[in-house]
Amino acid sequence: MSQAITSLLNKTKIDPSWSFSDKTRKDTAYITHGYHRYPAKFIPQIVSRLAEKYTNEGDLIVDPFGGCGTTLVESKVMGRPSIAVDINPVAVLITKAKITAIDPVKIEKEFTAFQKRLETYNEKTRVKAPEHERIDYWFKPEEKRKLAFIFAEISKIKDQDVQDFFFCGFSNILKNCSIWLQKSNKPTRDFEKKPAEPIKIFIRQIKAMLRGNTRLFEMLSEKGYLEVSSRVICTDARTVPAKDNSVSLIVTSPPYVTSYEYADLHQLTALWLEYTKDLSDFRKRFIGTSYHSKKDLILNSTIAEDIRKELLEKDKKTAEEVSMYFSEMNQVFIEMERILKKGGKTCIVVGNTSLKGVKILNAEVFTEQLQNLGLKIVDIIKREIPSKNLPSVRDKKTGRFAGINDENKVSAYPTEYILIMEK
Repeated sequence: MSQAITSLLNKTKIDPSWSFSDKTRKDTAYITHGYHRYPAKFIPQIVSRLAEKYTNEGDLIVDPFGGCGTTLVESKVMGRPSIAVDINPVAVLITKAKITAIDPVKIEKEFTAFQKRLETYNEKTRVKAPEHERIDYWFKPEEKRKLAFIFAEISKIKDQDVQDFFFCGFSNILKNCSIWLQKSNKPTRDFEKKPAEPIKIFIRQIKAMLRGNTRLFEMLSEKGYLEVSSRVICTDARTVPAKDNSVSLIVTSPPYVTSYEYADLHQLTALWLEYTKDLSDFRKRFIGTSYHSKKDLILNSTIAEDIRKELLEKDKKTAEEVSMYFSEMNQVFIEMERILKKGGKTCIVVGNTSLKGVKILNAEVFTEQLQNLGLKIVDIIKREIPSKNLPSVRDKKTGRFAGINDENKVSAYPTEYILIMEK
């Protein structure tokens, strides 16, 4: 079977209609999609096209790796109830803000009052700044003080939806206000960088988000979808709070093997909002990390076994990480099979990559694992990725994300697959 799968994926030609290369940043960031930068997020057009094809109004859609909520936003504007889970509390915060349409009159009023409070700030304002060496590592004293002031003011807001909205905006300005190298997804300091002025950039950020919120509120009101259920839960992808045989469609883009890098990318928000005090502890929560228990690995794929053997000859630690990743993904697929109704589809957006010079055939492994769990292939789509906010190159030797100028760089995800399987 494994040879047949490999042959099928190798023969799959690129379908240009799925690259959505005609879509501008404005198209992909419409309504609330542009609230917050997020690495490796798929574009909303993929979700809406799959939902249009495989579901009807009222059908339940699930995303077990919810990320920043793209699947949920699209499901809601199409009148489909939805559930997402994500282990990353930063992702959950962003998703909550994006899926919650707040009455524009109410939020504008809140913001006007908030802006007035911000304008009272001066050097004499009493501010309790966080004491954390990692925050001091990234932020200069003046910016840190102003951010602490904004943070304290948001914390006073009683309405949870409004508070989440402002915290999402706060989270998105942190990189600009720090000395994090602006063009880099890797945690790199730029001592020449002049950080953005926090109060000014926060006001600008919220104004942009208010426009998105208004558009979402109007769109949902027009369609009568304001009350369509949309839930996000901070939990493991192997524990989706959905009943057996209840889900019509799963649309998801799983994290890649080195998913602990997501913890590094979101450390500024995680530190400020006190989701963690310790980054190494934060990393341990993510799927496939080398921190997880090595026993009871079930790969459920001969392709995965072959990749493991090949990696063992190059580097034992990488072989263990990749094996752990495939084993944990198999557990996620068992959970997907449980919640899918008969005839329900799962659509997995995934690219292949390489580590230590070994091809990591994620798409082939996932297809084989799902087939071994009883799902059948409906369609395999191969698409080009015109503009993913992801470091698109890796270092050939280490497998870590590389800078554009690194000599050892290899392209990481120029194309990806959408694996469509049916229960």
